Order: sequence, then C-alpha cells, then structure tokens
Amino acid sequence: MSAAPVICVDGPSGAGKGTLSLRLAAALDWHLLDSGALYRVVGFACRQAGVSLDNSDAVAEVARALDVDFRPTDAGVTVWLSGEDVTSAIRSEEGGADASQVAALEPVRAALLLRQQELARPPGLIADGRDMGTVVFPEAPLKIFLTASAEARAERRFHQLQGMGESVSLARLLTDIQQRDARDQSRSVSPLVPAEDAIVIDSTALTADEVLQAASELAKSRKLMS
Repeated sequence: MSAAPVICVDGPSGAGKGTLSLRLAAALDWHLLDSGALYRVVGFACRQAGVSLDNSDAVAEVARALDVDFRPTDAGVTVWLSGEDVTSAIRSEEGGADASQVAALEPVRAALLLRQQELARPPGLIADGRDMGTVVFPEAPLKIFLTASAEARAERRFHQLQGMGESVSLARLLTDIQQRDARDQSRSVSPLVPAEDAIVIDSTALTADEVLQAASELAKSRKLMS
C-alpha cells in the first residue's frame, strides 16, 4: 500500500492524460507524477550520453542515476534533468519514440518502479502513465483509463505541434501513433491495458472540461474529492 491515496490515469499517447492529471492535481492540491516524462528523460539522457537504446542494462543504469525534477507551472509541468530544463527537448516526436522503446525494457521499468512509488506522499498523488493502475499502484482507490481514437489523438498532436511552430504531417503522426499503440499493447513487460477495476473514459468526443467533470465525479464517488 502507498503512503497516500493515489488516482491513476492510464491510457495511450494523446488521449489527454497529461491535461486531466494536471487539472486534477491542481483541484486537489496533490502531487503529480508524469511517468511518461520519466521514460522520455531516460531516452534523452541516453542520447546525450551516447548510450544505445538497445542496451537494456546500460539504459537501466542511466535510469537509476537520473537527477530529475518535476516543477508545476501555470503553463504545465516543466521537467528538469541535472538542473537543466529539458521539457521542450523531451516533448518532441523523437522523444516520444525513444520513451516507447526504453519503456519496453524490463530492467528500465524495474529501475523506475520504486522511485515512482516513492512519489505517493500526503496529501495524495495523481499518477499519469501506461501501467500506473496495473503495476505501479495496483491498490489505488481510483483508476481511470483515458482513451480516444487514433485519428482524434493524431489530430490533437498535429495542432499541438503546429502551435509550437513545427512542420508536421498528419498522416505521419497517425502512423506513428498506431505503431506506438501496437508496440505498447504487445510488449511483454507491462503492456498497455486497463486495470481490471479501471473506469474507462473515451475522450474522442469530449472537451477537456467534460473529461475533468467525469473524472471529478468518479473521485467524489470514492470520497477522494469534496
């Protein structure tokens, strides 16, 4: 059991987990874990150190030695590695692909498991990821699996990247998301699946406010939110 209540928000890339988790953490004044960012940081740190992402033991060593910090801001959560703001660097499409690759390595997941569980501190934790409810916090009182169609997620990512000034192809983004889904769902270690007791929310046709409302009602039903 964790030392504090945990709300898990799992699901595929682009479903809106980050937005929902950030808003829930703000509403409850709880801590926030962006586990996807952890894996992105591992991939980024390996690239910086010249460590091959195919070398699972070497990647796990990088994961164990990470000096990483999450800092909430009005614009979202910034990620710092050894005192350097790496938020923009790890949010690239390459960063996402690297994260998916290193997340499939069992030694890496084992290296990061304990440090994720240690983040469950009072008054509570919102845990955003792929296996929060199935592996990291299996006893969490509320597990949400947030999903959306691949087409909707690709379109959201397309507009997000365009807003950042990047030139991107919607068709390529859709292909990348479909490939990442297949990789995440079929991996032998912690595959992307809803926990048996998770509540599935499909955000395809919902606004961010509607997703937050649905999640808040679930939290209230579990007496985690007043």
